[in-house]
This record gives sequence, structure tokens and C-alpha cells, in this order.
Amino acid sequence: MSRPSSRRGLLLILSSPSGAGKSTLARRLMEWDPSLRFSVSATTRSPRPGEEEGREYYFKAKPEFEAMIAAGEMLEHAEVFGNFYGSPKGPVEAAMQDGRDTLFDIDWQGGQQIRNSALGRDVVSVFVLPPSIAELDRRLRSRGQDSDEVIAGRMAKSQAEISHWAEYDYVIVNTDIDKAFNELLTILQAERMRRDRQPGLAEFVRGLNREFQNREFDAR
Repeated sequence: MSRPSSRRGLLLILSSPSGAGKSTLARRLMEWDPSLRFSVSATTRSPRPGEEEGREYYFKAKPEFEAMIAAGEMLEHAEVFGNFYGSPKGPVEAAMQDGRDTLFDIDWQGGQQIRNSALGRDVVSVFVLPPSIAELDRRLRSRGQDSDEVIAGRMAKSQAEISHWAEYDYVIVNTDIDKAFNELLTILQAERMRRDRQPGLAEFVRGLNREFQNREFDAR
């Protein structure tokens, strides 16, 4: 008798201040398990050179985006610099029914909205902290991508982000990226094995009980 293979997909939310390692952890997790679906956001901003529909974003006109919000088709959404961004519900629900997990790389506000949505019971949320503020500042500067002014803005936003750490199911302090990745794997593997995420388990156990009954019958 084989074990049940069906499993309801979960929603894995990763949040952190900029520079704490969230995107690196998300990329390594996708490499470890190619079946993971990365949540592609919808946006009302225009595509940039090289961006493709459905890869970087789902590009929507503002009336269409607003209609999706009104119809409850967005798990979370926000307006940033005059453009809307959000996570469409349909692709996530389809992945869940197929037993595939969806990975969200979003801030605390988006995570809060998803946890409060109809799919909230399927959420596993992880917050990634830097080992120190000095190290966070060093990591941002080592990228060589931003001006001092931009880095100062990111650091100010980081303080607000970190203040929401206690809203998450798990917290990882990223002192070492390999150690942090192994901790994230441990969380995901344990959550995948939760009893309530294995819908075929009850029938499997009933099958075991039928085997016991058949053994008793044969022994008579």
C-alpha cells in the first residue's frame, strides 16, 4: 500500500528589510525545488524594456486592476508612486489545488493582507532579520547600486519593516546565508508534513485499518 501523495499547496511568505537576504533565500529555494511557484504580481505601470507579460509582472490597465480588486481577485494590493501592485488570487489557487507551493517575496503590508484573506489558513510566514544594523548598512553599500540618499531611505524604511517581526510565524536571523537557507528548508519541509495539509491521509489510515481487519479475518 503506497502513501498518499496528494497535498494542498501552501503560501510561503518571505519578508525582510532590504539587504537582509530575502531575495537570495527565495532564489535558492526556487533552485532547490523547481516545482515552487513564484508569485508574479500584477501592476498598472508600463512594461520596462526586456520585461515580459507573466514573467516579471501581469501588466493591467488601471480600470482592469480596480475591477479585479472589486471582484475580490487580489490577495493583496497597494499603490506605490501612483501605480497599483498586487498578487492575483487565481494562479495561487490553481497552484494550491495542484499541490504546488507559492512563494511570495513581499513586505509586511502585503503579508498582512494575505494572512487576513480567505487563504490565510494556508499561509506560512517567515521574517528575515539582519545580524545587526551595521551589517545591514554594509550589505546595502556593498551592492554599489544606490546613492547615499537612497541607502538612507532604505535604512529608514528598514526600521519600520523590522517593527513587524512579531507578526510572523517564524523568524530567521541571517548571520550566514547557508545557515539561514538550511533553517528556511527546515521550516518548509516541516510545514509540508502537517497533517492538515495531507488530505489523503485519513483515507490512507482507513486503508491500514482495513488491512488489520483482513489479517484478523484470514487468521480465523
